Amino acid sequence: MTTRLFRLTILALCLSSVASFAQRKKSAPAANAGYQTGIGLRAGGYSSGLTIKHFLSGKNNVAVEGLVTTEYAAHGARFTLLLEKHVPVKDLKGLQFYYGAGGHLGAYRGRYYFEDVRYRRGKKYDYYYVYYINDDRTRVAGGADLVLGLEYKMDDLPFVIGVDYKPFFEVFNGYTGFYHDAAVSLRFTF
Repeated sequence: MTTRLFRLTILALCLSSVASFAQRKKSAPAANAGYQTGIGLRAGGYSSGLTIKHFLSGKNNVAVEGLVTTEYAAHGARFTLLLEKHVPVKDLKGLQFYYGAGGHLGAYRGRYYFEDVRYRRGKKYDYYYVYYINDDRTRVAGGADLVLGLEYKMDDLPFVIGVDYKPFFEVFNGYTGFYHDAAVSLRFTF
């Protein structure tokens, strides 16, 4: 039921934004970005969710991006905040390269994982042991993120499509890890 309500809310937000976009006169684009704010979905290999990007005032093409994502491998959610510098590609109108850094904070519950131990004695004998661990506690995780991406603002449509690579470092229950995430994003701009 909550998933259906979430989808209906997103649909209503998009429809109201499209209506306001159609009524609004065309104004000069913000700096070289072509838009001021974009909201949409991010589909990644490690995590997926909602993305909101807003360009700060000024002519330096700096944006703040917020991500609210869920992870496939770990049962939980994460909030990520990134500061990004956009550089327009001169030969292609609407195409921008961007890079940046930020941090994240998340919570995970019900993580199931295993440790395997393999013993090999010569070529004939192979022993394989698996220890399953069920951890049902809620844990807080935090870390640092980097981002490198490319996005294209459609000229006549209020949409931006982008691809990014976002490696991140995370501290979780006393363990540290370095992970890689790549994603495709589609944002409605206004």
